[in-house]
Amino acid sequence: MTSPRLRTLGNKIVGPGHPVYVTGEIGINHNGDLENAFALIDAAAEAGCDAVKFQKRTPEVCTPRDQWDIERDTPWGRMTYIEYRHRVEFDEEGYRAIDEYCRKRGIDWFASPWDVESVEFLEKFDVPCYKVASASLTDDELLRAMRATGRTVVLSTGMSTPKQIRHAVEVLGSENIVLCHATSTYPAKAAELNLRMIHTLQAEYPNVPIGYSGHETGLQTTLAAVALGACFVERHITLDRAMWGSDQAASVEPQGLQRLVRDIRTIEESLGDGVKKVYDSEIGPMKKLRRVKGVVAETEEAAAGTDREPATV
Repeated sequence: MTSPRLRTLGNKIVGPGHPVYVTGEIGINHNGDLENAFALIDAAAEAGCDAVKFQKRTPEVCTPRDQWDIERDTPWGRMTYIEYRHRVEFDEEGYRAIDEYCRKRGIDWFASPWDVESVEFLEKFDVPCYKVASASLTDDELLRAMRATGRTVVLSTGMSTPKQIRHAVEVLGSENIVLCHATSTYPAKAAELNLRMIHTLQAEYPNVPIGYSGHETGLQTTLAAVALGACFVERHITLDRAMWGSDQAASVEPQGLQRLVRDIRTIEESLGDGVKKVYDSEIGPMKKLRRVKGVVAETEEAAAGTDREPATV
């Protein structure tokens, strides 16, 4: 890697000139069910995603103590909030099964650890990177723990000010991060996506690859993020947007995920290199349709209709 704007995620390179790294964010949309997780991994693999992502929490650390005993209705009956938080977490045996299943499907997996203990837990696995959830951007202790692993860290910037983002980048170190623009509303309104922030971050952090973590409904705005230069894309995925769970409504179902990855690859191919050319395929139409050749001569290649390389104009 010669460019300072390239990062390694597993066996893939992320950054300008390389395919967009597409992540299907499973999060807790599995609702604590391994079969749901496997089905979501299948959907991501079949769509052509590079990875799936989970969320890992230590419930007693991440749940405020005054909320532990609050009861709520869940698909598994009425339970306390701390019981619910445990219900949707996979233990080591569960993640061993996920790790094995992802290897079988040929897709990477990683997670957003929400506390230092979860970083230590995930270090039992050879994940390609860590993800900092937008809500964790201000947790310096957690950021330092991720940095200490030496793995690439993907940092989402939702609900954060420019000063907070700069501080987080300083804590993590800019040499081994991917920075993602995000708006942390579920689902996010189009008017609040502010996709031009991708260009702002590119200018502010010239040595860091810039990505996009989307929480909107629909696909077109995520595709626009790719056209604006996002080299890493993450969208929540679900088996059914009507399933129980806070993130389901802002997630992409399997058929939509297939379209999203397909269209991202088409956009990548169509962006080109920004150098104007006369393509061989244009020579026939040029001869047929251009009535006046103009005062600037056509290139020899175009005039002759040869099979040489397209001429730069």
